[in-house]
Amino acid sequence: MSITSILLGLILISNFVLAMTIIFLERKDPSSTWAWLMVLLFIPIAGFFLYLIFGKKISSQRIFTWDTKSKLGVKKAVQHQLRAIEENRFFFKHKELIEFKDLFYLHLRNDDAIFTQDNSVEIFTDGKKKFDALLQDLENAKDHIHLLYYILRHDELGQKIANVLIKKANQGVEVRVLYDDMGSRGISRKFINRLRKSGAKVESFFPPKIPKVNFKINYRNHRKLAIIDGKIGYIGGFNIGDEYLGKNRKFGYWRDTHLRISGDAVNNMQTRFVLDWNQASRNHIGYADRFYKGQVSGDVGIQIVSSGPDSDWEQIKNGYIKMIMSAKEYIYIQTPYFIPDESLKDALRIAALSGVHVRLMIPNKPDHPFVYWATLSYIGDLLNAGAEVYIYQNGFLHAKTIVVDGKIASVGTANIDVRSFRLNFEVNAFLYDKGLASRLVEAYKQDMQLSTVMTKKLYQKRSIGIRFKESISRLISPIL
Repeated sequence: MSITSILLGLILISNFVLAMTIIFLERKDPSSTWAWLMVLLFIPIAGFFLYLIFGKKISSQRIFTWDTKSKLGVKKAVQHQLRAIEENRFFFKHKELIEFKDLFYLHLRNDDAIFTQDNSVEIFTDGKKKFDALLQDLENAKDHIHLLYYILRHDELGQKIANVLIKKANQGVEVRVLYDDMGSRGISRKFINRLRKSGAKVESFFPPKIPKVNFKINYRNHRKLAIIDGKIGYIGGFNIGDEYLGKNRKFGYWRDTHLRISGDAVNNMQTRFVLDWNQASRNHIGYADRFYKGQVSGDVGIQIVSSGPDSDWEQIKNGYIKMIMSAKEYIYIQTPYFIPDESLKDALRIAALSGVHVRLMIPNKPDHPFVYWATLSYIGDLLNAGAEVYIYQNGFLHAKTIVVDGKIASVGTANIDVRSFRLNFEVNAFLYDKGLASRLVEAYKQDMQLSTVMTKKLYQKRSIGIRFKESISRLISPIL
């Protein structure tokens, strides 16, 4: 028997053992279990290695230093708010927020998401305006700058931001930059070294231990956070790169949603950054009062909610479902990818069938083809339930926004897809404010003027080729 035959036999045996492990030990979601079993069945050798890289579960115990939350006083504050809510003595600045007590109780209990009510928020839907504001805030930094982005490029915009960071580092401002190793895989060492030479601290999230071989490549830090002096925070969908200014010919204008927040919610954004930084860097950040200088500046209620493969619960997805099920009048959703699991799909379908006006807006072009075709396959379910689907035509839609009844909203980094719910590290701002929700609704309606309506009649006219792509993509969507 040849060595090749022996190796092939060992791989096939390993394939079988792996299949049994997936079924009986790892207890994955049934849809992803079947998807992986099909991969192992149809491409047994390559599928074995694909699972090792993309399918293996991650252990939460090895990711974050959870006692950091206790040191930062998070646990104590959460317990205080939980008891106040349970005993009906929690103070609401706006009495109408009592209607959503169960939503922020959900986030408090399952994600330690402290509820703050003293925030002011500026909404950006245009990349140039967002980065003009961010650059100005970076220029005004006096103590520290903390940046976390999934994608950081060394193009014109990246260099412009780097120049400001270098300038501030040379002035004695503490600068920390954290980027995702997979999302920012094209970044140059020269760019990173230039930042470090100025005194800025730069780290990557989940870098490979062996060059070019990263077994955590499937678990991506998709968060986008910027915190300046503990007083101003940015959160939303824009990464750092020229395409987010609409300079990429393929995508054209980039339509996204980002928030500039001041108030105590910035403290919770800071805690999220500290946790992520301490995972990625040996130079841990300890508690420092100067990092937590959030100042009363408004009356917007906010919770900063995180989720990831380390979580026991899919916190952001559960928040989405809770919002959807609370809707009485309408639900407006913008997302670049729409690959809901059964629970979220059922929630939207039930809402539409019960008379709630459900509107979904997606882009007219793909940045990830399989995800795009899977998205097209799922919108048919909503159309059949009576929902409206809009296809954005003015470039690429990347916003991750949900607004319910003009009262509550969510803006952040989590798409409506399985990857965002189960595999990526995400962060969203859940917003409890009529004025803010109304501004997001107005932006949505403006985008409707730049969109076409996908009717059931048009949907049924899809070609056989498109339907075939949709079917294959939908089949593997749980592991995309």
